[in-house]
Amino acid sequence: MSKETRHASCVAIQGAGVMVSGPSGSGKSDLALRLIDRGAILISDDYVELHDDGNQIFLNAPAKIAGKIEIRSLGIFDCDHVSNIPLTLHVQLKQKPERFPLDSQTETIMTMAIPTITLNALEASAPIKVEMALKQLLQKSKDG
Repeated sequence: MSKETRHASCVAIQGAGVMVSGPSGSGKSDLALRLIDRGAILISDDYVELHDDGNQIFLNAPAKIAGKIEIRSLGIFDCDHVSNIPLTLHVQLKQKPERFPLDSQTETIMTMAIPTITLNALEASAPIKVEMALKQLLQKSKDG
């Protein structure tokens, strides 16, 4: 079992962990907040602890920031949160993502290939794109 900490914000959507990463100021917390507004539950904001059991990676908040989310211009707020959620989708934030990626993207995280999409977090459609990508992933795994 290995562990690592990453600079990312994470939410759970229907029990599936979505990790949002990108440079400082790219919209990680903002996208997490918009997903929470649409029914997601906070796992962790700003930093996340990852640990694996050999088959899956699980997401948790560091104890110091559990249940806290930064809302830019307003401050730090308490927020309902969940722990030990399996990482299902990685969202990489970029200002100008590719319009049509050539194939399904994955990123190796802790030696595991994790489905990855690239988005601009500040686009109004970003939370819907995350939900659609996750829905497609969950459907594929259900279909076998």
